[in-house]
Amino acid sequence: MRLAVVNLDRCIGCESCVLACSRTWYHAFSYDLSRIQIRTAGGIEGRFVVAVCRACSDPPCARSCRTGALTPRKGGGVILKPELCDSCGLCQKSCIIQGAVRYDDSGKPLICKHCGICAKYCPHEVIKLEKIKEPEEVEVEPKEV
Repeated sequence: MRLAVVNLDRCIGCESCVLACSRTWYHAFSYDLSRIQIRTAGGIEGRFVVAVCRACSDPPCARSCRTGALTPRKGGGVILKPELCDSCGLCQKSCIIQGAVRYDDSGKPLICKHCGICAKYCPHEVIKLEKIKEPEEVEVEPKEV
């Protein structure tokens, strides 16, 4: 399962998703401890942007991790091994979704677990937890020589 931003034009910036995430994982209503962020693009009259991991199939954050703290997760996204993280910031710099990788107070990245709690609390169905479609296996007939 992975998160998908499906109806961005419906986002009103209420940040229910942000607070649901931090409450679920850190037992606190905190913008700083959420794995999802809502920002404005274009000022007060601009639209909103949802910064959350999109579960890349070949995640640049994991490729850039020099210690092996981030490893690709089956189906997309990454798994964090915090004991291996040296807080270098390369994962944040390499992420294609600006703002999707952030850091907690200990300097370790806040990595989305694709649990779907943000989608559950989004009142306008901007975010959806969707099943990852695995590539279909194709049987190939052997060529006769």
